[in-house]
Amino acid sequence: MLILGIESSCDETGVALVEGGAHAIPQLLSHALYSQIAMHQAYGGVVPELASRDHIRRVIPLTREVMSESHKTLSDVDVVAYTRGPGLAGALLVGAGVACALGASLQKPVIGVHHLEGHLLSPFLSADPPEFPFVALLVSGGHTQLMRVDSVGHYILLGETIDDAAGEAFDKSAKLLGLGYPGGPALSKLAESGDPTAFKLPRPLLHSGNLDFSFAGLKTAVMTQAKKLGDSIDQRKADLAASTEAAIVEVLLKKSLTALQDTGLNRLVVAGGVGANRHLRAQLNAACAWRGVRVHYPELHLCTDNGAMIAMAAAMRLQVQPALAQKNYGFDVKPRWPLADLS
Repeated sequence: MLILGIESSCDETGVALVEGGAHAIPQLLSHALYSQIAMHQAYGGVVPELASRDHIRRVIPLTREVMSESHKTLSDVDVVAYTRGPGLAGALLVGAGVACALGASLQKPVIGVHHLEGHLLSPFLSADPPEFPFVALLVSGGHTQLMRVDSVGHYILLGETIDDAAGEAFDKSAKLLGLGYPGGPALSKLAESGDPTAFKLPRPLLHSGNLDFSFAGLKTAVMTQAKKLGDSIDQRKADLAASTEAAIVEVLLKKSLTALQDTGLNRLVVAGGVGANRHLRAQLNAACAWRGVRVHYPELHLCTDNGAMIAMAAAMRLQVQPALAQKNYGFDVKPRWPLADLS
């Protein structure tokens, strides 16, 4: 079975083709991705209307590229999958509209996929795929969650952020330091030359007794320190960047280890854009190796939003719920859609 996946939830347009079977792990045949970073840099963040218009321009050429690279034709596609939510409403409507129109023209079934489920299952695309059950740490620009994952569709929310997500903490802290967009990678790059112990920053909810997160207080502390620095030399800014990264990583690390201990599981999946952070990966790898816990990540180029994770999630969903793929070409999108609501 060939599944064409389309991702358009925010500022990346992704298209991919995955081959799935009844029981085997689906395989990625081809994928293409276009990032809107350059367009949004002038505004310091994503402009929803511009994002939607750019998805319209990119999705068809990317689809042609994917089909060409895989040496397949659209008539070979068995199912068309798209991101139904969560995300920017206008951006989601572009992917949903194209997918359903394509499905109708080919008379092939379509399936709407949860964006976070795509991230959650993206490590199955890697050379070292996980096995169920596992604890999942979902860390992206808009989401920070810990989930217990027993199988496809069986997710238990263990904890989540009560305010800013980890990715937002990176981006907002970077903006306070005068760094460009996207802020997270810029802050991490600056942190490489800084001292992570130079500033004593808070670790909100680190000892809360639950698995929830909070990063708004950390952002406020960074703002206070950034104002004190003013036009200080770059080394002090590098120290503040390193201290900020260290605080975020410590919270993510400690909460993940607590989740593993509470569930008794010995397998951790880390997914989402922040999962590409080298400091986070190094800390998790060291701590989990000492505890005999296996850690799984998506390939680095699949950490950001992409069509491959949408096609993969659709393929794995269809293995357990074949009836989800229907020739029903009316569609809606869900800009707000808690992952815990999936079944």
